[in-house]
Formats: sequence, structure tokens, C-alpha cells
Amino acid sequence: MNEPTKSSLSAAQTQLVELFQALNFGRVEALQVNHGQPTFDPPRRVIQKLKFGGENGPRAEIGYGDFHLKHGVVELLELIGGMEQGEIRTIEIRFGLPFTVELEWPHHAGGVCTSPDANPNEKEGLR
Repeated sequence: MNEPTKSSLSAAQTQLVELFQALNFGRVEALQVNHGQPTFDPPRRVIQKLKFGGENGPRAEIGYGDFHLKHGVVELLELIGGMEQGEIRTIEIRFGLPFTVELEWPHHAGGVCTSPDANPNEKEGLR
């Protein structure tokens, strides 16, 4: 199986990957998803984490024309691709890569919350 590359991404996915590389450390909040693609309208909230005496600039990879995507990026894009419409509350970025994601999904009757991975048909309700 071929590893996904930056050049194989949609324009919206490329914009998201480049945002992570520019941010390097921090988080992206309230990322909207529409038809399995990240959207930037309304603008998402970006919080940068700076370390005194550290390297706080963008990742070197931001200038690369093409490269193989790391597993965490592929996993996040697959998650987004499985969402019809919704919102990802927070994506924590470390070293220019997604590290953790906070999702919210609807509460189901019976008092049991079901992870979005438990039933792929329920992903469209993610926010």
C-alpha cells in the first residue's frame, strides 16, 4: 500500500497540514468539518505555545514541496473524512503534528455514550 503524500491531499487538507507545521506547538480549536473536509469559515481559533529559549518558529517541512505523511496526520484526516458535518473541538499540535483530538458526540438514550469509532454510521453526528 502506498503511503499518502502531501501532494495527494485536497486543498483544504493541505491548508490544515501547513497550519500544523506553521504552529509547531499549540492547538487548533473549533475546526469545522463539512462533507469530510476541514473548513476554515468561520475562521478556527489557533493558540500557539511558546517556550522561552526554544525554537518557536515553523517546522522546516512547511517549505517542502512533497513528503510522506506521518501516521498521526493520516489518522486525523481519516477521522475528518468520516465526518459528514461537525466540529472538532481541539487538536493539540506537537512538533507540527496532531497529538490529541477532542471530539464531542451526541448522548444516546440509556445513558451510554458510544465512541464514534463504535458505529461508523454515527460519525455524521460528531461535533
